Amino acid sequence: MKKYFATRFPAQNIRTVFLCFLAAALFLSCALPAAGQKDKKKKSDTPTDSSKAPLPFSDEQQIEYTLSEMLGAWQLGDIEKLHKDYGDDVVVVNGAWAPPVIGWTNYLTVYQQQRTRMQQVRMDRSNTYITVRGNVAWACYQWDFAGLVDGQPASSQGQTTVVLEKRNNHWVIVHNHTSQAPAPPANPPAAKPEEQPAKPPQP
Repeated sequence: MKKYFATRFPAQNIRTVFLCFLAAALFLSCALPAAGQKDKKKKSDTPTDSSKAPLPFSDEQQIEYTLSEMLGAWQLGDIEKLHKDYGDDVVVVNGAWAPPVIGWTNYLTVYQQQRTRMQQVRMDRSNTYITVRGNVAWACYQWDFAGLVDGQPASSQGQTTVVLEKRNNHWVIVHNHTSQAPAPPANPPAAKPEEQPAKPPQP
């Protein structure tokens, strides 16, 4: 059997067949990705709706990003980005004793009136808590504001609760309730000696 194989397929012929197989394999390995690229190019030429594409992040991460983008746009006065994160039917609780502000257009008017009075705005967010229930979620956080209001340094702190709804794979704010924390007194009265709390024991 070995002798027949040697006479039927000499070593030179085996090398030739092997090289042919190798060349074919290399050709296929180059041709298949090229075909894939061509097919990919065809697919990319067709317009796709990015709003319906699945997002790679969890709902909590998307909401976290929405809140950061919203606050960044609020500070910069970027109305286009701000509108992106608010629903057209948003309801905003009025900080004054007045009815809620209903709808993006009405909210935008109030926002622009306030924003023209402010410069060098900084708003920091902390202690954010997010809850998701299907296509509805709510988040609460604390904020720390600093800037110039009517040319004078101003600072305040407060809390915000927002309700969000997932629309076309994008979370938008549909309700905003912001309240300012009362400012501590500038010079708190000194406690009498007998009213001072006892010091904790030293370790």
